[in-house]
Amino acid sequence: MVCQECNERPATLHFTKIINGEKSEIHICEHCAQEKGSMAMFTGGSGFSINNLIAGLLNTEQAMPNPKQEDLEPRKVLQCERCKMTFQQFTKVGRFGCFECYDTFSDKINPILKRLHSGNTMHGGKIPKRIGGSMHVRKEIESLKQELQELIQQEEFESAANTRDRIRELEKRLSEKREGEQ
Repeated sequence: MVCQECNERPATLHFTKIINGEKSEIHICEHCAQEKGSMAMFTGGSGFSINNLIAGLLNTEQAMPNPKQEDLEPRKVLQCERCKMTFQQFTKVGRFGCFECYDTFSDKINPILKRLHSGNTMHGGKIPKRIGGSMHVRKEIESLKQELQELIQQEEFESAANTRDRIRELEKRLSEKREGEQ
């Protein structure tokens, strides 16, 4: 299939848009998508992109003014020490400059991530179903071991004993599962 814009290169991006039951398809090459902005092609030239979406989500400060005393004072510009990106630049670009930006801007992005991910701010990863059962049990054992250490430090020995018993039960179930697989 040939690009619908330039009619020269092969179309590698294929968009399907359904509005009020009417389906329209757009087939374009990578070059034309970069030149025009792939989402602009798809949305009818409005210039919308994924970066604009992220920037819109992050631009909550301007949408909700909060007149506090500290807002009346000159603001210190929040900037990443490593790549020198500011939070304002991030909201315009829609992506971070380096891995340290996540830590630098965490106070501003964590509330947004909580809202987007139903309260979760930490990535737990994706675990395949076939090994997921034992992986979940191992994670629970690790969590219980940390809890056990805290209970011992707080001298809550009765709760610590219950937690220890739960760890042993899970470890036993895990070892039985391994023996059953062999």
